Amino acid sequence: MNRKTVIVMGKGTLAVKIADWFRASDEYRLLCVVPNMPESSWTASLKDWAEGNEESYVASGKVADIADVKRAAWRVDLAVSVTYDKIIRQWFIDKCDKIINIHNGPLPRYRGVNPINWALKNNEQQHGVTIHEITAGIDDGPILNQVLFPVNPVVDEVIDVYERSLHFGWQVFKETMPKLWSIRAEPQDHSKAQYFSAKDFPKLGDRSHFTRAESIAKLGLQAAATRQSA
Repeated sequence: MNRKTVIVMGKGTLAVKIADWFRASDEYRLLCVVPNMPESSWTASLKDWAEGNEESYVASGKVADIADVKRAAWRVDLAVSVTYDKIIRQWFIDKCDKIINIHNGPLPRYRGVNPINWALKNNEQQHGVTIHEITAGIDDGPILNQVLFPVNPVVDEVIDVYERSLHFGWQVFKETMPKLWSIRAEPQDHSKAQYFSAKDFPKLGDRSHFTRAESIAKLGLQAAATRQSA
């Protein structure tokens, strides 16, 4: 049986679980992983997972540094992004038979960065995780699967919804994979799209970090630093 080739890109607990799922699969052969670099210290290390399992990884964190990727004949059947922190260019998309992203937001709403933070900032009562095809745009590709779940902005911290998103992301991934190659992806309704970039981060206020207390403390430190430099 010819197994499909796959690459996993990104960071954290969910990326590690997904890479491990592919490593154990009879249908896929994991070529390598591409960890976000530098890695975050607060979540599971995809690089450490690769080293511990003797799997290949790209130390730079850039898909352009995958072995032989620039050769004309190089192709991969599937690439999976899990909170990958770099924009994926068209030249790499063209080398993938299928390339998908697991996004911690209910697309087409909350495209871009910090979707959980913005949802709570906006007092949403519902959030979600979306698996979609990657295009040259940002989080605007056709949707393959999506799960929605309730949130309570009064009591939920960002960390609470983040951990819930990891749970539902894992569930929707496992639900999607058996039918991945037969699903008819649905185009997003771009008229309903919301997009937030890193430039919007200061507007998050007390939702800028995992907890409101942490956010307020850091805002206080920033304010003090600003006064000292004035």
